[in-house]
Amino acid sequence: MKKVIFGIVILFLIASCTTQKKVAQLKTKPVQIEQNDSVQHELLTFDARFDNWYSLQKNAAQSNSVEYYENWNRQYVAAWNAKATDPIRNPFFQPIQGYNPTEHYGLKLSRKLFYYFQYVENVLKIPILPGGGPHVVLN
Repeated sequence: MKKVIFGIVILFLIASCTTQKKVAQLKTKPVQIEQNDSVQHELLTFDARFDNWYSLQKNAAQSNSVEYYENWNRQYVAAWNAKATDPIRNPFFQPIQGYNPTEHYGLKLSRKLFYYFQYVENVLKIPILPGGGPHVVLN
């Protein structure tokens, strides 16, 4: 029986011209499926602006493979955590805890996490990856 329960604080956002922080969280729920136990992951964001923005990005024609999203997410999480080690220079970034780069979170969650990073870089204009990330066509 595979039991994985962990919480992850993924991202903090700063609302425009305020010091209020927004939080995203990767939550894990144990789910019983027939005879096998499985784990279901969920990305919770606490920024209504991201949820509205993300709903406009759901274009199946633009969708990539789960491997594509997982590869970029590993890079983004590593860069995010590196920035979080210097809170004086990078006060926006808090460490992402509990993200396992070898865990397969599925296409839906991997895509949403990837687009959250795109939201931070392209909408909030806060660079994460040195040299920028992938060139994604956003709505």
